[in-house]
Amino acid sequence: MKETTEVHAYSVDGLRFSYGHPGGSRSVNGWVLDGLTFDVRPGEIVGVLGPNGSGKSSLLKILAKVLRPQEGSVRLFGRELLGMPQHDVARAVALVPQESQIAFPFSITEMVLMGRFPHHRRNIGLSGLGWEGPEDIRVAEAAMRETDVLHLAHRSITDVSGGERQRAIIARALTQEPKVLLLDEPTAFLDLHHQLDICSILRRLNQERGLTVILVSHDLNLASQYCDRLLLLDRGRTVRLGFPEEVMTPEVLEEVYRCRVLVDRHPQSGLPRVTLPGRPMTEA
Repeated sequence: MKETTEVHAYSVDGLRFSYGHPGGSRSVNGWVLDGLTFDVRPGEIVGVLGPNGSGKSSLLKILAKVLRPQEGSVRLFGRELLGMPQHDVARAVALVPQESQIAFPFSITEMVLMGRFPHHRRNIGLSGLGWEGPEDIRVAEAAMRETDVLHLAHRSITDVSGGERQRAIIARALTQEPKVLLLDEPTAFLDLHHQLDICSILRRLNQERGLTVILVSHDLNLASQYCDRLLLLDRGRTVRLGFPEEVMTPEVLEEVYRCRVLVDRHPQSGLPRVTLPGRPMTEA
């Protein structure tokens, strides 16, 4: 009987990256990412955690081929990422950055339609927004419907709330029709309601589309509740990769974050929940 080998969404082997040359005059802190090796399975949600400066955002940019590593290999559904044209990468991978600078007051429809650009011929320039066809409109409307911004289609992106803006930016990524969605701090600066809203949308897209999701987060509890596996980084190296129960332990978190934490179980999901120690009660 012939064995079948699963093709991973990403296979990362010995990844090393630095801004400049480690040990050279342009490098201050050496390797930003130092020897990462891990796989991401198709259709799972992986949370990338770690303190500031641990290389999380740099890793996402490498997975989107925005940055190029100095050493190691990254394979995207079995293909060597560095050998793929950026046009092909953009058809498979959509990146939602931590901050999206939008200088002009595009309508939400116009901004979302920009995500269709990878599906047009390479010789078509983005001289305007008149190149979209019926299929582009259909895909954009479906993405806006899935992220609950279709009713804001004609509103300016500069005139909506932070949560609505973030959902519109995710809709733009979805119009690329990617297999993988990369998100850098998608719930940053949002209130509790909008944080849960974004996480629920990502989980629904994962379940209904089979979308592979990799997200960077500083919110350990949201990552624990919504991610299938967690990749914990510290100073550019892998500390642990596994299920939330394997990663979210007091010993591991205290070593990485260098502070005391309390870990118990969420009363509804049973998944790990992290809190900081409170101040001692004082007698009246």
